[in-house]
Amino acid sequence: MILSALLTSVGINVGLCFLFFTLYSILRNRPSNANLYVPRLVAEGELEPEDEFSVRNLFSSVKWVKRAWQPSEDELLSNSGLDAVVFMRIFTFGFRVFRFAVIVGIFILLPFNYMGNQLNIDFTDLPNKSLETFSISNVDDGSNRLWIHFSAVYVFTAVVCYLLYSEYDYISSKRIAFFYSSKPRPNQFTVLVRSIPTTSGRSVSESVESFFREYYPSTYLSHSVVRRTSKLKGLINEADKVYKRLRHVKSKKYTQQRFKRSGFMGLFGQKVDLLDHYEKKLEDMEGNVRTERTSVAGKEVPAAFVSFKSRLSAAVASHLQQGVKPTEWLTETAPDPQDVYWPFFSSSFLKRWMCNLAVIFACISITFLFVVPVLIVQGLTHLDQLEIWLPFLRGILHLKIVSQVVTGYLPSLILEMFLSLVPPVMIVLSSIQGYIALSQIEKSACIKVLWFTVWNIFFANVLSGSALYKVDIILEPKRLPELLAVAVPGQLLNVYEPKFETGGKFWPVVHDATIFSLILMHVIAIGIFGVKKVPLASSLTIPLPILTLIFNSYCRRRFLPSFKGYPAECLINKDRLDQSDPTISSFYDELATAYRDPAMKPIRYSSESGESSHSPLLHSA
Repeated sequence: MILSALLTSVGINVGLCFLFFTLYSILRNRPSNANLYVPRLVAEGELEPEDEFSVRNLFSSVKWVKRAWQPSEDELLSNSGLDAVVFMRIFTFGFRVFRFAVIVGIFILLPFNYMGNQLNIDFTDLPNKSLETFSISNVDDGSNRLWIHFSAVYVFTAVVCYLLYSEYDYISSKRIAFFYSSKPRPNQFTVLVRSIPTTSGRSVSESVESFFREYYPSTYLSHSVVRRTSKLKGLINEADKVYKRLRHVKSKKYTQQRFKRSGFMGLFGQKVDLLDHYEKKLEDMEGNVRTERTSVAGKEVPAAFVSFKSRLSAAVASHLQQGVKPTEWLTETAPDPQDVYWPFFSSSFLKRWMCNLAVIFACISITFLFVVPVLIVQGLTHLDQLEIWLPFLRGILHLKIVSQVVTGYLPSLILEMFLSLVPPVMIVLSSIQGYIALSQIEKSACIKVLWFTVWNIFFANVLSGSALYKVDIILEPKRLPELLAVAVPGQLLNVYEPKFETGGKFWPVVHDATIFSLILMHVIAIGIFGVKKVPLASSLTIPLPILTLIFNSYCRRRFLPSFKGYPAECLINKDRLDQSDPTISSFYDELATAYRDPAMKPIRYSSESGESSHSPLLHSA
C-alpha cells in the first residue's frame, strides 16, 4: 500500500467516525429508543421510556461521553460481576501494550527505517511510495541499525511480560476478594456427576440418592437428575411463537386485520378470526406440553447435579475418584445454573463424538476457504493484478482518488466484513461439541477465532502478499471506541445484563494468547535478522522464546491453580462465615431446585377475565 492510499483510508474513517458518533449521540436521546440503547436500565425499572421529545436533547447529546467515563471499576464489579471487570482489563492491557509499541515503533524504529537505503527511496515523490519504506525492509543488510530492532525485541518482550504478570496477579487477587464478598452461589456447592451406573429396577435418581447418602452422609444435601427434554423444548418454543403472535394480534388497532386465512402466509385456507385461532392453538399446545412433561420424568440421563451443605465437600467430591471403576461416577465442578447448556445432555455419546469430528473438519475447511477472500483483498492492493482480472475497469482505476480508495480503504473494509461472520460461526460450531456450559462454549469459540486469525490474517497475508496494508486497520479512527473501552464500562452497566459469572476464568486465555504472540514475534525476528545478514543478532534472539516459555511456566504454577478452583483455605473460611448467616437455610431450600432444567419448570399460558372474553394472555413461570 502507498502512503497516500493510507491517508485516504484514514480520512474516510475519520468522516465515518464523526457521522456515526453524531447519529448515535442524537438517536440515544430519543425516549422511544431507550429499549435499544439502555435496555438493561429499562428492564431493571431504573429508566422508563417516555413519548416526549425535546429539541434541547439534540444539543446536549454529547454528554453521554462524559457520563461513560464516570463509572469506576468497583461500580462495575458490584453491578456486572468479575467477568465484566476482567473484560475491561483485557482492553486495558491491550491498550498499554499498544501504547508502548506505538511509542517505540513511531519514535525510535520508524525513523531508522526511513533513513535506510535498501529500497532506494525517492523523497520527491514520497506520498506515492509504498509503506515498506517505513519498515525494516528499508534497512541496509548488515547495518548496525538492525541492533536497534534487536534491542526493541528484548525491551518489548520484557515490558509485555511485566504487564502480563501484573495483570495476572491483580486479577487473581480480585478473584479471591470477589469470592469472599459474594453471596452463596449454587455452583459453589454443586458438582456434576456423569456416567452413573444403574441396576435393573432402579432409577438414576435412586442410585444417586443411595450412593451419596452412603459415602457423604453428613454433607450430602440434594440432587437433580438430568432428563432428555429436546422434544419438550421444541414444544415450548412453538408455544412461545404462537403466544407472541397472539400478543401481536391483540396489539393491532383495527379489528378487521384479525380476520385472515389460516393457510400458508395467510393466502390459503379458511378465513378465521386470528385471535380465536391462536387462543385455541395455544390451549392445545399447552396440553401437549403438560403431556410431554409427564412422560419426560422417565427419560433420565445417567447424569445429575449433586449439591452439598458446604463448599469444601463439593470441592473434595469434584476432585476425587468416586467409584472403584474410574469410568463411573465421574465428577466435575458444576457451572452456574444460568451457565448450563442444557441441549448438551440431550445428545448421546456417539452423537457428540461424531459432532466433534465434524467440528474439527469444519474449522479446518473454513480456515482454508477463507484464503479466497484474503487473496481477493490482496489483489485489491495491487492495481496491476486487478486490471488483469477486470480489464473493463482499467480506465476508472487510473483515476487517482479511485485508486487510493480501492487500494487503501476497500481491502480492509472487505476483510472486516468477512471477519465479522467468523465469531458467530465458531460459536455455533463450539455449541455442538458437547460442552456443558455457555462459558465453555464461548471460551472454545474464542480459541478457534484466535487460531483462525493467526493463520488467515497473519500467515495467509504474508504468504499471499504484503501484510503492511493492515497498518491502516490499526490507525482507523473507528477503532478508537474499542481502545476507549478501557474507561468506558458504561458497553456493560446500561446495555448488557450478565448471563453467567465465571469469576474471571477468561483471563488465562488472554495470557496464553499473548505468550504465543510473543514467541511468534521472536521466531520472525530470528528469521529477519538472518535474512538481513546479522547472524549474531539472530543467534542472540534464540534464548528469548526460551525465557518467555520459562516465564509462562512460572505464571501457570503461580496463578493458574487459583483459576481452576478456590483454595481450601478460602472454602473453609467462607463455610465458617455461612454458619452465622441467617439466610443460609433458605439458600439450601433454593439449591434443591436451582439445577432443574428450564423446560421442566411450570410455564402457563392462560387468559384472564376482564373487559372482554379476549383479554390479554399472562405468561408466567
